[in-house]
Amino acid sequence: MKKQQIPSLITTFERATDAALQRVAGEGAPALAIALSGGLDSSALLHLAHGYAQTRGVALYAFHIHHGISANADAWLAHCEQACAALGVTFAARRVTLVRKEKTGTEEAARKSRYAALGALCAEHGVKLLLTAHHQDDQAETVLLQLLRGSGPAGLSGMDAANAAPELLGNPELVMARPLLPVSRKQLAAYVAEHAIAHINDESNDDPRFARNALRHKVMPALAEAFPGFQERFARSAQHAQSAQRLLTELAEQDLALCLDGDCIDIGKLRTLSTDRANNLLRHWFQLRQLRMPSAAWLSEMLVQLLEARDGAQPLITHPDCHVRRHRDRLHITPKLADLEGTREDEFDKEPGTSFKWNGETELAFPAYGGVLHFDLAAEGEHGLDADWLRTQQLLIEFRRGGERLKPAHNRPTRGLKYHYQALDIPAWERSRLPVVSAPKQLLFAAGIGMDCNKLVDGAGRLRLRWQAV
Repeated sequence: MKKQQIPSLITTFERATDAALQRVAGEGAPALAIALSGGLDSSALLHLAHGYAQTRGVALYAFHIHHGISANADAWLAHCEQACAALGVTFAARRVTLVRKEKTGTEEAARKSRYAALGALCAEHGVKLLLTAHHQDDQAETVLLQLLRGSGPAGLSGMDAANAAPELLGNPELVMARPLLPVSRKQLAAYVAEHAIAHINDESNDDPRFARNALRHKVMPALAEAFPGFQERFARSAQHAQSAQRLLTELAEQDLALCLDGDCIDIGKLRTLSTDRANNLLRHWFQLRQLRMPSAAWLSEMLVQLLEARDGAQPLITHPDCHVRRHRDRLHITPKLADLEGTREDEFDKEPGTSFKWNGETELAFPAYGGVLHFDLAAEGEHGLDADWLRTQQLLIEFRRGGERLKPAHNRPTRGLKYHYQALDIPAWERSRLPVVSAPKQLLFAAGIGMDCNKLVDGAGRLRLRWQAV
């Protein structure tokens, strides 16, 4: 039986790795890396990859991530280094410090830091293909976990045989492949035993407080007893879910093309879609913007608030990564920005502005206002501020207080800033972060609108102000 399993495992690995290498084929000698923890699965992967690299003439690297969580972490690093040295495999390790954000557990924090470090190591060594030791049992656990979380087709699709994950790996050129995904843990254990491959045991894998471990040690054995071979059926279900998700993505791309207006969603066109299609489109939109996927309940509530708001209303929905806003029948995704000094709701109760002198600088940074004020030379035929006059002025930068008026050209009327903002279709949430610059009793410039013409002159060395948000 062992003699039948081992060739099957090796053949499966070689075919999957060949296909993955084809995705990253390019100039230069081919190379691949493996993620090596030192456990049974990754130790089997190391030996399989070593044999593959030798027969194919491929450069092989093994990367180990030291989390520092376990008291045995140093010993694991040493074991991996020795195992690679014995095989002549280039080895590198990276120590990481876990940063736990709110509502993020140790397991998730370790996962994110591990993949980011692996992506960095691959970039440093010029490797574009990273192999991991995920196998069929891991796939079954992933599908079951997602099912217990109430995930849709995207979650139930499980892990792909190969995919790019730039947001996880921090490396857009890197492909991560799982050549052992069709292989069971039992087959890997038999391979390791047959070749007497030494490996370590991470004690955290036995801790039932982690959801995956609880499934692995309590639920999966019961399923195996009642439904032998369930892992293969779960894998098939994952393939069906992947197919369904591909169709949903194609539909979302078509609907997004219909509803997209620049970077915004046209609400009128969004209303023509069924609720399911609208939700599917918005999930796809969030994914394209590399934002965390909202829950079904959050998405439903967002649609109700944004679509049913009265005309002229500008509702704001807060997402952990952004704000979703409505302006003139368009949905906008805007970043969460830090509060700036003086940007209070009441425009007549602002903090005092900042006085300053211009001494010939090409730009001046104003962090309290969130940007940089540039002093550009006017173009040929363009009017600007007289530089000598500007040097003598006590200038003031501040946020709009209300009542400011600006005349953009001599043949155009003087209007309030609110009028100009509306004419230029500048949303209300942007207006509160656009400063104005004035000399005594004279508005010179309003960010987002432009220069007031009353102080503009012709001649050499003329200057025009420009605001750049940072």
